[in-house]
Amino acid sequence: MPWLRLQAVAAVLSLVAAAGVSHGFEFHEATMEAIHLGFSNGSLTSTALVRFYLDQISRLNPLLRAVIEVNPDALRQAARADAQRASSGGRLTGGLYGIPVLLKDNIATLDALNTTAGSFALLGSVVKRDAGVVVRLRQAGAVVLGKANPSEWSNFRVVDSGWSARGGQSLNPYNLSSTPCGSSSGPGIAAAANMAAVTLGTETDGSILCPSAWNSVVGIKPTLGLTSRSGVIPITPRQDTVGPMCRTVSDAVQVLDAIVGYDAFDAAATGAASKYIPAGGYKQFLKKDGLRGKRIGVPNGFFQGFGETEMRVYEQHLTTMRWIAARAEFKLSLNAYLADLRYSRVRSLADVIAFNNANPVQERLKDFGQANLIAAENTNGIGPMERAAIRRLKELSAGGLERLMKERQLDAIVTSDSSASSLLAIGGHPGIVVPAGYDQQGAPFGICFGGLQGYEPRLIEIAYAFEQATNVRRPPLFKP
Repeated sequence: MPWLRLQAVAAVLSLVAAAGVSHGFEFHEATMEAIHLGFSNGSLTSTALVRFYLDQISRLNPLLRAVIEVNPDALRQAARADAQRASSGGRLTGGLYGIPVLLKDNIATLDALNTTAGSFALLGSVVKRDAGVVVRLRQAGAVVLGKANPSEWSNFRVVDSGWSARGGQSLNPYNLSSTPCGSSSGPGIAAAANMAAVTLGTETDGSILCPSAWNSVVGIKPTLGLTSRSGVIPITPRQDTVGPMCRTVSDAVQVLDAIVGYDAFDAAATGAASKYIPAGGYKQFLKKDGLRGKRIGVPNGFFQGFGETEMRVYEQHLTTMRWIAARAEFKLSLNAYLADLRYSRVRSLADVIAFNNANPVQERLKDFGQANLIAAENTNGIGPMERAAIRRLKELSAGGLERLMKERQLDAIVTSDSSASSLLAIGGHPGIVVPAGYDQQGAPFGICFGGLQGYEPRLIEIAYAFEQATNVRRPPLFKP
């Protein structure tokens, strides 16, 4: 693909050119710790940081398609943060204060930005309030930089990974021919390519873990309910979760600290999970010796292939049960979300299907169809079949991962990339992906540490210790 090679060369040259304009602060690969130091010593302002990321987006996004929309208010928010930091005598230099954040385009913001799940059907819709995690980001002083490109409808409508009608096809910045993997590919690409230091993704099954692995960033899929799902365009309340995607474990953990907690608009899930939040937050678990004394299991079938009969049957059961339950839950949850919008031209899943039928070229119906949307629309709530599927999923989780970890007294399991995402998803369990290496074509791969609900402290210790011992991550080279 000659055009990809030309664009890749231009992208690399633009990076080299931009790297020389740092005015004493090194923007590329800047961690939150470096940003905090820059704020403290005066070598960096929020305005300069936002300008850098906006410039990165303008240079790289025509190629990578990671960002669907930038916030026209971002520079004003940054200027306000700079003014407040100055008036505070430099005290407002920690946490997320004045740091720009990119959000996956299914996380609602009550501002000039759209929230569309990548679909033109929701373009122009108006939400009643910020998503729960956005409320916490704003309380922490973060700057909302824009929205990142998802796989449309978080891939419930099956499309190519990283494609949406609004955003186009996002590309892996390490190898443009490799998959960006998963519906949170936009946030992963943006973090990897220095379009932002902090991004938020969402996961139902693999959508944080997979793009983190394939784009060489750190992704945290939290315990179900640890972060609020209110204001997030849903798939299923049994599995949906919101988590950070950053370049380092430390950065991701600091973001996690900012977004966890109770939300009255997602009361049942956040209320149940609040007991897992440790006093003093998660940053205290960033320990270089965090692997010491840990019992880590390697489940058969992940690193050694999926050929075993038992593993194949188990996966088939998971797929069947998940689909039976999820299609009815998707219809109910999406209809509730759409009905709660202040304005929208679509108010139901049936309206979305009709919109796609009326706009077949724009929505690429010939290429992708909308079979899953239609199947979901044909359901009639949570009936006996759906309840049986949900009950069976709980049994599979209890008799599988949960039993394994309790019997073996494991602190974590370890798998390649997002291999264990379905096992973690059905039980609402957490996982952390850390960069692990690159293949001969330069495409990244990751390692995933997973555990039971509330195991974030020990997973953070393990992930951080692994990251510090291996120091694998390197910036992308945009290979065609």
